[in-house]
Parts: sequence; structure tokens; C-alpha cells
Amino acid sequence: MEDNQSLEGKIEALLNVEKQMRLAGDVVGTRKAVMDIVELCFQAKAWKTLNDQIVLLSKRRGQLKQAVTAMVQKAMQYIDETPDLDTRIELIKTLNSVSAGKIYVEIERARLIRKLAKIKEEQGLISEAADLMQEVAVETFGAMAKTEKIAFILEQVRLCLDKQDYVRAQILARKISPRVFDIDPSKAKKKPKEGDAVVEEAPADIPSLLELKRIYYEHMIRYYSHQNDYLEICRSYKAIYDIPAVKEDPSQWIPVLRKICWYLVLSPHDPMQSSLLNATLEDKNLNEIPNFKLLLKQLVTMEVIQWTSLWEMYKTEFENENNLLGGPLGDKAAEDLKLRIIEHNILVVSKYYSRITLQRLAELLCLSFEEAEKYLSEMVVSKSLIAKIDRPMGVVCFQTEKDSNDVLNSWAGNLEKLLDLVEKSCHQIHKETMVHKVVLKA
Repeated sequence: MEDNQSLEGKIEALLNVEKQMRLAGDVVGTRKAVMDIVELCFQAKAWKTLNDQIVLLSKRRGQLKQAVTAMVQKAMQYIDETPDLDTRIELIKTLNSVSAGKIYVEIERARLIRKLAKIKEEQGLISEAADLMQEVAVETFGAMAKTEKIAFILEQVRLCLDKQDYVRAQILARKISPRVFDIDPSKAKKKPKEGDAVVEEAPADIPSLLELKRIYYEHMIRYYSHQNDYLEICRSYKAIYDIPAVKEDPSQWIPVLRKICWYLVLSPHDPMQSSLLNATLEDKNLNEIPNFKLLLKQLVTMEVIQWTSLWEMYKTEFENENNLLGGPLGDKAAEDLKLRIIEHNILVVSKYYSRITLQRLAELLCLSFEEAEKYLSEMVVSKSLIAKIDRPMGVVCFQTEKDSNDVLNSWAGNLEKLLDLVEKSCHQIHKETMVHKVVLKA
């Protein structure tokens, strides 16, 4: 009782001092009085009194911004010193309510919400944690360090992925431009000009920009895996592969390069996939995993691939991915791998044949008549291939149908080639005649 009375007396005296300083407009004095009250409550371990005083001081008439900022920052240092979880949550909620709507303590509020979300996540309340984090739009905070902003947004993305809210995860991920990771951190920072907002230093627990880059692309891999977008997964792994710390360590880049190769093979054929495929084949590191170099070479070679022999050769490698970085390739991957090989074989056939019977096509692809027709039709629908099927005749035509202008242009081009050949032939005949005349005269 005596201790409580003593504490209340000291607080009352400090409140009077704070009032005098505040009314006099003394920023330094007001800030010190406020911080002394907060420290006094902490030393007495009077957590309820601390919460009450924080609310009281923030609501006092004409309270100075600097005093509120100093009070919130001081009280935040005591969050980890709380005796139990309930007290910690209560203090965080009090500070959160005090800082809500105040632009001068927006960074502190973001950090408080992150702490509260972490507690909720540890309690298994993923959805509540995600909802809490979504309340804060850190991209508008001018004074927050760039790395801290990125780390906060990535935490929002991770929680959305954990609760399987993929639409919101994509919206949040778009707030981060991948180009921000390409900025060289070793370059000297420009000195802020007069009038510019002062940017705070990021806390010590915030990862570096390159570490954040890896986290960002790992989240993107999780997002694209849900959609089975193999090409985007491959590009995400390629971005991780290009991080200097990964490229220097074979134990890190070999699993990543394996994943790049697998997802290149699984990606549907298009110009982007073809470009990535050729760029990967030129990588010297691919020599360390010769099986995968051979796999990629088969895809760029215009030859039919036998699915059964390919699967026998790579089945063990496919199953080994379960124990490597990124985990298994997914349930659909084995089926999609077979589909990609079939599509590759159809493209090869279209290069060598202008017309072919469906029966012969099925034999070349090692498929039934119905399967060959089905896969061919799917490729035509997806515009990966131009073909026409004459079903009564059972013939596939890979030539494009030409309109009258194309036919006329083709005829004109052929006629020009013919005239060139005639002219060259006449010239050669004339030359030979002249040579023979000279020989006869001699």
C-alpha cells in the first residue's frame, strides 16, 4: 500500500511538472517528464498503471508530438520485459491505440502490429495475424527504411500464403518491384537535401537486400506453385540462382539449377521458354550435372524423344527432388512432364512433315490414334501449333492456309527466282561458248 501511494505521489508530481512544461511549450522538458513517468511505472512493475498513464498522457490537451513519440518509443523497449503474455499483449494494444492515426508514430505502430501478429501466429491464429498486418500500408511511409518496408510487405505476403489467400498475396507482392533488388547497396548513399524527409535506419533484425530478394522469390515460388505456372517458377529460381552468395556455394546452386532445368522442361513451349532454355544450356555450371544437360539438349534437338526410355533414365532424379531445396515438384509434374515430351514430339513431326496420316503420327508418338488426335487438337487450340485435321481421310496438314494475296506473293517470288536461274544459266552457257571458241581458234 505504501509503495502504491508512493508511486501515485511521484506520478502526480511528475504530471504537474509535465503540465507546466507543456503549457510553456518546452519540448525537451515535456518529453523528459513523460519519459520519467513511463520509466517510473516500469521500475515499479506497475503494468496496469503504465497502460493507464500512456493513455492519459496521450490525451492531455495540446500534447506535443515529440512527447508522444518519445513516450511510445520508451514504452516499446519494455515490451520484452513483461512478466507474461497477457501483459505483453495489453501493453502492445495500448501503444497501438495511442499511435493509431498519428503520422509521426506510424513506423512505431507498424512495428507494434508486427509484434502482435507474431504473437497471434504463435498461438495458431494465422488468419487473425494476416488481417492485423493488412491494416498497415507501409509503402506510404516516407521515413521508414527501404529494407524494413520490403521485409514488412514480405511478412504480409507470407501470412496470406499461409492462410491460402492467394489473390491478396499477389496484390501485396505487386507492391514490391523486382528491380529494387538490383540496386547496388555498396554505392554510397546520397546526402539528404534540406527539406527532404529523414529516413530512419532499419532495425538490426531486418535482413539485407539480397536476403530479402531470396525471401521474395521463395514466396513467389509458393504462389506460382499453387497455379502450376512452371515458367514463372523457373524464372523465380533463376533469380535466386543469380544471387552472388548462392552462385559461390555449390551446395546451394546445384539444387537451384536442378530445379531450373526441371521447370524449363515442364514449361509449355513459347519464345520465353525457348530463350531461357538456350541461356541455361550455355551455363558452364551445367557441366556439373551432366544428366540435366543431356535432358535440355534433347529438348533443343529436333528429334523424337521416346517417353519410356526418358522416364526410366530420369525417374530416380525426379523422385530425389523431394529431399532437395524447394521440395517435390508437385503431384501434376509427372503427368505434365509426359505431356511436354508429347508436345515436343508433335513439334518435331511438324518440322519434317507438311502432311502426315494420323495413324503414322500416332506410331511416331507411341500413342493410340485417339490420344494422338487429342494432344494435337489441344496444341492447335492453345496456338502452339498450326495444323488442320481431315478426319474422313485421316490426314493432318501442318501447312497454313494461304489467302489470295499470299498465294500471289508466293507465285511472284517463285517467278522471280525462276527468272534469276534462267539468267544465270544463260550467262554460264555464254561463258562456256566463248571459252570453247577461243580453244578452237588456237
